[in-house]
Amino acid sequence: MQRLYEVMFIVRPDVADEDVDKLIANLDQTVTGGGGTIRSTEKLGKRKLAYMVRRFNDGNYVLLTIDADGSLIAELERRLRVSEPVIKFITVRMDEEEKRLAKVRAIRATKKKVSAMPVAVVPAAVEASEPVPAPAEAAPAAAETETATQASA
Repeated sequence: MQRLYEVMFIVRPDVADEDVDKLIANLDQTVTGGGGTIRSTEKLGKRKLAYMVRRFNDGNYVLLTIDADGSLIAELERRLRVSEPVIKFITVRMDEEEKRLAKVRAIRATKKKVSAMPVAVVPAAVEASEPVPAPAEAAPAAAETETATQASA
């Protein structure tokens, strides 16, 4: 069963671009030879790592988006594990995440947005009524000024 995976791996920063391209081509060949397809390959460039990995503070990030089955991904991970230029990798299955997002979007589409509803028209009788009384904090201040004027008189 073909599923969608994202494989991100970090290559040592001292590896030449030609060697990174060879590594990516080798992984592409592994995937296509195993019956999978590569949707996209992105070289994200050199970035600083959050923590030191194998005495490196930065690395070249590469992201592969792959349609493959589980056994092919296991083989790809094995090759990444034994490949010396690769210092870190992670594989994430994306089809479950896409199903979850589609479900959330469908639920949101069925609900009416409150902000899209028209504003209720205020009846004229409510507008003509007495003004709203002052908040409770203003009442003690008014009482203090009233007692002060009585004391001075």
